[in-house]
Parts: sequence; C-alpha cells; structure tokens
Amino acid sequence: MIEINKNIDNYKESVVLGLSARQLVYSVLSVVAGGGIVLLLYRHVGLTVSTYIAIPVVAPIAMTGFYSYHGMTFLEMMKLKMHFAFANRTYTYVSTEGEDAVRQFRQKEMQGKQNKAGSGKSREKNETDNDFDKAGFAKARRKMFRMLAMTALFILLCAGFAVWYKYR
Repeated sequence: MIEINKNIDNYKESVVLGLSARQLVYSVLSVVAGGGIVLLLYRHVGLTVSTYIAIPVVAPIAMTGFYSYHGMTFLEMMKLKMHFAFANRTYTYVSTEGEDAVRQFRQKEMQGKQNKAGSGKSREKNETDNDFDKAGFAKARRKMFRMLAMTALFILLCAGFAVWYKYR
C-alpha cells in the first residue's frame, strides 16, 4: 500500500531511500565535495582540520537540496536575504506634522488644562487622584515586598528540605 499525504501539495515522490530526486542529487554533490576536500587536505593539515574546512563548503550544498522555507529553496531564500541586506533601497520618512501642527496641539492641550484648573471640583479631584496614586503605589510596594519575602522563605524551605532529605 502506498501512503500519500492528505494535502497533495506536500506529496514528494521518492527516488532512492526515501529521497526525492533533488535531495539525492544535492546529497551526492555534497558528499563528493566534502570527500574531495578532505582527501586533498588530509595529508597537509590532518583529518580533523580538513573536516572543519569542508563543513562550510558542504553545508550550503546539502541545505540547497533539503531545506525549504515557505516553498523557497535555500538558494532562493539566501538570494532574497542578500537582496534585503545589501540591495534594498532605503526609504526616508517625511512627517506630515510640522512644527505648526504640534504647536496648535499643545495650545489646545494647555487650554484644556486651564479650563479644568478653573473649576474647584477638578482641583479636589486631582488632589484625591494624586493621594490615591500614592496610596496605590505604597500598597503595591508592600505587596511586592511580601511576595519577595515569601519567595525567599519558600526557597529556603526547599533547600532545608533537600538537606534534611539527603542526610536523614
């Protein structure tokens, strides 16, 4: 029985050992390139160093056959990355809001603050809000220190239990 993916887009026909034709060609190319580099350099620099020299040559060849990202092969993706890194045009941003627009916005903002400051209720409200913020901050700070102390106590208890368990 031949198993086929339910999504026909992901179907790949295998040629040898479960590899597609593309994967087979690039794997043979990478083995030939890596083997050739190791055999040529083995006498001069040793096996380990010649293997390390072969890896940067073999890896892109193998990645070209096996790696795909959003339907792009490794070479297509690297070309796109190089284009974005080096050949991409830079765009400059020109603001549509000049100094005049910012100045008008600040004037409206100041007028709104003056209108609020003119009424007595808003002053009381601002003072109450300010006191509430201080009280809320102090409450959050106490809670934070309590949680920090509880966490430190928990860690100490766990360490104590571990020591007790080891030496009982």
